[in-house]
Amino acid sequence: MKDLARVGNHPIHPMIVPLPIGLWIFSLVADIIYRVYGNEVWASVAYYSMAGGIVGALLAAIPGFVDFYALKQGAVKKIAFRHMLINLSAVVLFSINFYLRTGAPEAAAPFILSIIGVGSILVSGWLGGQMVYVHGLGVDESQACAPEEGVRAKT
Repeated sequence: MKDLARVGNHPIHPMIVPLPIGLWIFSLVADIIYRVYGNEVWASVAYYSMAGGIVGALLAAIPGFVDFYALKQGAVKKIAFRHMLINLSAVVLFSINFYLRTGAPEAAAPFILSIIGVGSILVSGWLGGQMVYVHGLGVDESQACAPEEGVRAKT
């Protein structure tokens, strides 16, 4: 089941999503380091990592929307809808978080929002994995290698 937003045979959405995921997780890690050691540099790192994650998520959303609207009704579309809602909620959550940090980076609320946000993208990532690994979304079976070519046989 191929998706529409592609470069050659490669779906665009999964190429871009590691950017916001990595930046948001790193933002939380930087928050933890800041809270443990109190070095203001880590508060800035968390802030700018979060900003990059928001931009990356918005860029990833464009091919994600294209792929979503190309899906036919069914189980995959229901999973994709939940995946999309969680991701949009995460962008809103991290945007609010980013705004709150402009005034008080040491406040507890932004840190708690980061934990909730990272938790939500983990759930969304699991749903994305369901679409790909269980339902084959984005997999071009005509291009897939035969088991003997790509997977070692168990002995």
